[in-house]
Amino acid sequence: MKLIKLASAFALSAAVATSVFAADTVKIGVQAPITGKYANEGQGIDNFVRLIVDEKNKEGGLLGKKIEVVTCDDEAKAQKAAVCAKKLANAGVFAVIGSYTSGATEAAQTTYYRNKILQTSDGTSDSLIKRKYWTFFRNSFPNSAQGEFTADYFVNQKKYKRIAILSDYSSYADGLANSVEDSVKKLGGNVAFRGKIKSGTQNFTAILTKIKALNPDVIYYSGYYTDGGLLRVQQQQLGIKADFVGGDSNDNPDFLKLAGDAAEGVYLVNVPTPDILPYEAAKKYLTAYEARFNMKPPSIWAVVNADGLRAVMEGVEKTNSFDTKKISEYIRNDMKDFPGITGPFNIREDGERVGASLMVYQIQEDGSYKVSFNK
Repeated sequence: MKLIKLASAFALSAAVATSVFAADTVKIGVQAPITGKYANEGQGIDNFVRLIVDEKNKEGGLLGKKIEVVTCDDEAKAQKAAVCAKKLANAGVFAVIGSYTSGATEAAQTTYYRNKILQTSDGTSDSLIKRKYWTFFRNSFPNSAQGEFTADYFVNQKKYKRIAILSDYSSYADGLANSVEDSVKKLGGNVAFRGKIKSGTQNFTAILTKIKALNPDVIYYSGYYTDGGLLRVQQQQLGIKADFVGGDSNDNPDFLKLAGDAAEGVYLVNVPTPDILPYEAAKKYLTAYEARFNMKPPSIWAVVNADGLRAVMEGVEKTNSFDTKKISEYIRNDMKDFPGITGPFNIREDGERVGASLMVYQIQEDGSYKVSFNK
């Protein structure tokens, strides 16, 4: 009996200690590809989250609680993402930043919804908001917006007569390519070719040879930089004179490394790059990021995810609560023109970001970007 009492007392003591610890700490999750072929993007997201969290902790934390960051590496794979969602839910996070890819984001969505955990991601697939989960909001823009913008650029600005469109098989890239194709056709443009490649393939000669026979004005690729850089090199090796336009996920330093000299002249469609953001928050946080990590963020995606985190923190402080339902309702209904690093933005009732602008950049000989079109 005495042993039972001692065990009970110990259990109670441990519970109290756990309770005190929990009362002083709040956890935020990062779900991102820390390793794998998109590792530099995932590491950029994790770095930016930790930068902002450390700053908040120095200011006294969030509602007086120290913030702890818990990171899970999903390798941009759906199966790994589902495992990460369970791990982060079990760890007790109240919000998750990520993931980088739409597929990994979508694979984790339901787990976060069932556990009432907020999730914000740069994933651009339109399908991410179709489930209408109140726990999710997007910190970037949807494929449909980029598709309409790109089609207008192709048909009305560049006046391409023969447009070749390529994607990989991911939901993000396939959805973006379909959106561009549909929008081009609505504007009366001519899609001469629509095809798909298997991501990770090193030799794209066969499909590029088919495209060459159609004498296109432009090859548009909606997939990721790891394939986009190689496609551009092999396009030039085959003597295809068409312009090369990459969707937003080609905007990464590794595209330049893979494409080498062939990168010159490539057009990229994306939101404004970090170095041209004119906002006060951008100057503050981008300077701090470079000083701490001795590098710039790999792309805009780390920055928009940082804005997602800042919006969650704003919701906590404005509602004076960690009740995720209250925070979500504040972000959707009451947060107006939030001063993001990437510019003022609002979140619609369905979780869609309103206010993201798009541009076309052309890569110069030295690897720098020149704004080619800004609507």
